[in-house]
Amino acid sequence: MAQFSYQATKSDGSKVSGQVEATDRSSAIKLIVKQQLKPFRIEETKGKSSLSFLSNKKVKSDHIVIFTRELSAMVGAGVPLLRALTSLQSHTESPALKTVLESIIHDVEAGSPLGDSLAKFPQTFSSVYVNMVRAGETAGILDEILKRLAMQQEKNATIRKKIKSAMTYPMVLVGITVLAFFGLMLFVIPQIGKIIQDLGGPDAELPSLTVFMLGISGFMIQFWYILFPLLIVGVVFLLRWLRTPNGKLALHTLMLKLPGVKTIVTKVAMARFARTFSALIGAGVAVLEALEVTARSLGNVVYEKALLDAIPEVQNGVMLSSVVAKNPLFPAIVSQMLAVGEETGQTDTVLVKVADFYEEEVDVAIEGLSSIIEPVMIVVMGGMVGLIAASVMLPIANLSQTIKS
Repeated sequence: MAQFSYQATKSDGSKVSGQVEATDRSSAIKLIVKQQLKPFRIEETKGKSSLSFLSNKKVKSDHIVIFTRELSAMVGAGVPLLRALTSLQSHTESPALKTVLESIIHDVEAGSPLGDSLAKFPQTFSSVYVNMVRAGETAGILDEILKRLAMQQEKNATIRKKIKSAMTYPMVLVGITVLAFFGLMLFVIPQIGKIIQDLGGPDAELPSLTVFMLGISGFMIQFWYILFPLLIVGVVFLLRWLRTPNGKLALHTLMLKLPGVKTIVTKVAMARFARTFSALIGAGVAVLEALEVTARSLGNVVYEKALLDAIPEVQNGVMLSSVVAKNPLFPAIVSQMLAVGEETGQTDTVLVKVADFYEEEVDVAIEGLSSIIEPVMIVVMGGMVGLIAASVMLPIANLSQTIKS
């Protein structure tokens, strides 16, 4: 038995929350409905499948896309689901996916819906994926839903690859700059400082910049056994903190304030919102559940909170376009297009256009940011080297003037 936490509404519109024990999600929904409640959020909390550890080895997104495409083609061609899964499991090149599919096949053979079987592997199949598959099974259009899923994943993977590609060169420059700084401070500056002091004598007056750089170098050499462990611990602590809810909120809020970065974050979030929400609505998922699932797939907790805060208003009858229009996080075009979709009954179709628009905008924004970051990093690295060079050349120039006089 698994334990599910839920949030639901009573017949009078008031909200309640609680927990139920059931064999699967469908059984949990039935138990909640029997209590004359209307659930709008259900989440498994305890008793999760003991097989979920099999998905600890992450399956690459490319393998998931290929699997989804092939499963869609086979189901659309009339191949029975179990046979299609067995065939894909035997031919996949991913050992991790092969292990996951083995468990899924076992569950489907036992009579479990495909969506519930996929839900046991949240590291492999996202909540968006699972909810769309469940909607496709309910509506009898699983092959069409799988096609949408594959396209959506390809779009998301493309955006992720472009962002990683754009950030690779700047991160390499940052790494080189840090290594160069420590190398110069630990090995070069001390030797040059010794030479300068030998030439000028112990009473020689050195420029303030040189004294400052020699001081930093001496401190690093003297206390390296304290400095480097502290640096490593600090980096580890920072990375762990950034994984906490407060850390994520602080980081994502900062990203929405940085010039250049804010533009990319906003456009990526809008592209994901439009494509994910349109896919869920097109699959027949209820609006409130689609909003919740979409919020958790945006990759930014600030936007996630904004969408989750919109759920109560939408539940009370306010149009989503009106709620979005009041939030400055969402560009005006999003609320306008949502309003058009709500008026015409084609929200999913309209949002696909919005997603296409913002995905193109992301490409332009990334290229623009890359063209700015690269020269900035080169200037920073050059400035650091120039500062050290100046601290070395100034006393040498002073010594040469002293010798001439």
